[in-house]
Amino acid sequence: MAAEVRTRYAPSPTGYMHIGNLRTALYEYLIAKSNGGKFILRIEDTDQERYVEGAVDLIYKSLRLAGIKHDEGPDIGGEYGPYVQSQRKDLYMPYARQLVDKGEAYYCFCTKERLARLKEEHEAEGIPHRYDRCCLSLSRQQIDEKLAGSEPFVIRQKMPDSGSTSFEDAVYGVITVENETLDDQILIKSDGLPTYNFANVVDDHLMKITHVVRGSEYLSSSPKYNLLYKAFGWDIPVYVHLPLITKPDGAKISKRAGDASFEDLLSMGYLVEAVINYIALLGWSPGGTQEIFSLSELEGVFSVEGINKAPAAFDFNKLNWFNGEYIRRMSPEGFHEVAKPYYEGAIRNKEIDLKKVSAILQARTEILTTIPEKVDFIDLLPEYSEEIYIHKKMKTTLESSLKSLIAALPVLEGIEEWSDEAVHDSLISLVESMGIKNGQMLWPIRTAITGKEVTPGGAIEIAGILGKEETIRRIKAGIQKLSLKAGTDANN
Repeated sequence: MAAEVRTRYAPSPTGYMHIGNLRTALYEYLIAKSNGGKFILRIEDTDQERYVEGAVDLIYKSLRLAGIKHDEGPDIGGEYGPYVQSQRKDLYMPYARQLVDKGEAYYCFCTKERLARLKEEHEAEGIPHRYDRCCLSLSRQQIDEKLAGSEPFVIRQKMPDSGSTSFEDAVYGVITVENETLDDQILIKSDGLPTYNFANVVDDHLMKITHVVRGSEYLSSSPKYNLLYKAFGWDIPVYVHLPLITKPDGAKISKRAGDASFEDLLSMGYLVEAVINYIALLGWSPGGTQEIFSLSELEGVFSVEGINKAPAAFDFNKLNWFNGEYIRRMSPEGFHEVAKPYYEGAIRNKEIDLKKVSAILQARTEILTTIPEKVDFIDLLPEYSEEIYIHKKMKTTLESSLKSLIAALPVLEGIEEWSDEAVHDSLISLVESMGIKNGQMLWPIRTAITGKEVTPGGAIEIAGILGKEETIRRIKAGIQKLSLKAGTDANN
């Protein structure tokens, strides 16, 4: 019987979840769920110098927002806890000493000053920096004396002197590294805490992790992990290294470079579901033409075989498209709820029916944060140039626009029951009687009542939202504006 698939997301609490972290967590979750397995959350906080206050809460919040639910973790417990590395700190030293006893690791008492000098010498000579194994030659008596004297020490892994180490990655195939290039990495630091690499291996083994998923930048570190597994005699997990996520210009997406985090994207007006859908496709192909997937659908179709080797470019234009698709698929009520916060401050007029505003915005919105700029004309007609009345496609001029507004004014004033249907029927009837195109009437009206070239709705829809009194007031202002322009031109 095959072992239960167990994956883990093991972030360090150093700040917000950036896009690469989110994709790693998502893929680990999907690998587990698509195989009926378990997804584990483990907090790796042994590097206290990089610890950021409140970052653990941000990890919980981000996973919760993304809909990625862990089966075991610090907050819900599990059979293999504790799930915070600093709470496991007493576990690691005995394992490191096991390796010392086996001859697979050794005590190192070198001072920081000596190690700094060694690095400087290597840099001056232009050779790759590696520890020179000064302490490997210490006798058992010398080691015991130093330990008895409480000299600070670290424990280093003893790498093979020759040969090579190979491992198979589920994405990149067989990777081979020459052992002579491997440095004797530190397993236990001078403060008694494990290094990231060592704690990872011990915890993954103890928590029965079957699949290790991480970025391709860790490919070169994997031989070190494998040598540790072999030294202990433990089963090696399946490695799944993920391609880099880059910007369109090929530069790496990086939290340090100020690139958007998951929460940044949400605050920028993107829907959670759209972000998750898009992130899933950054480096993974489902096959076929389907692009829109819910998280539950992804759980059913995800497979490691679909992960690509090539870097994936994070394209905001593509994310915008996904977000627009998700917005259009929402119910009118659902869109209105997510749009409402963006009306605050942009529409102060309490008489405006915001549901009508949502009705015209839903099909014309890709990013929620663009809503205020789309509706800012509702409260106050902006200053605008008469030139926007001129539209080649609509065949409008300043003169024809003025004529249309003057003709429309009494027709609109005569509507008793103001509604979209009544405005439409009245204006279309006027258009027919004047023998002009619809656009020659509707473009000037839309310009007069919005003052903008681009609006989320047409003249009739916007007139319905503004109401009779405000629509007529703005049309009168438009007539005056064009009349003044015509008078100025005539005088010139």
